[in-house]
Amino acid sequence: MAEAPVLGGASKASVKLDEEIFGARFNEALVHQSVRAEQAARRRGTAATRTRGLVSGGGAKPWRQKGTGRARAGSIRSPIWTGGGIVFGPQPRSYTFKVNRQEHRAALRSGLSVHAGRGSLAVLEPGALSEPKTRLALDLLEDWGADRPTLVVIDSDDTAAGLSFRNLPGVLVRHHENVGVADLLGAASLLVSRPALEGLSARAAKPRRRAAQEAS
Repeated sequence: MAEAPVLGGASKASVKLDEEIFGARFNEALVHQSVRAEQAARRRGTAATRTRGLVSGGGAKPWRQKGTGRARAGSIRSPIWTGGGIVFGPQPRSYTFKVNRQEHRAALRSGLSVHAGRGSLAVLEPGALSEPKTRLALDLLEDWGADRPTLVVIDSDDTAAGLSFRNLPGVLVRHHENVGVADLLGAASLLVSRPALEGLSARAAKPRRRAAQEAS
């Protein structure tokens, strides 16, 4: 069973990780699909071009139909004119697409298992940062010695920890409800508070086990 070191404790301790969640096989296909879905959902989708119906001007023919020696033209808003409308240009749209819930949980397990397997996962003791101290947060990371960028996952009650880590270079702070597969794979190391570890485990748990946890 994999273990993760505990940072901020009085002595060197470790936490046993759930083998079903932190020892899962890496499913490349599901991870790729989930990362694409997360990145697509972050797109604003506000790109837009003007069609010939939106371009100003063009109320009259540029010149008469016959006798000028030039090609016929009905409007300066024509797409073949400079400054005219755009044909088949981008319009505001949503890029989101659905990923099956069970598949997304499997992708989360894959991301967590990567960190557990290579030893880049650590657990933050709840009382390690009782008040915002950036210097203390930096010391914890340096003592740990993990590579950056580091993803720090906190719970809603870990306000002091979030304030302590958020200004450090190469450190990204996320609440466990907002952590995605792309965040996990984009980080070289993962630091999770104890409450956030439970939250992440609940999100990544298989359906039957998740129902049992919620019932208890």
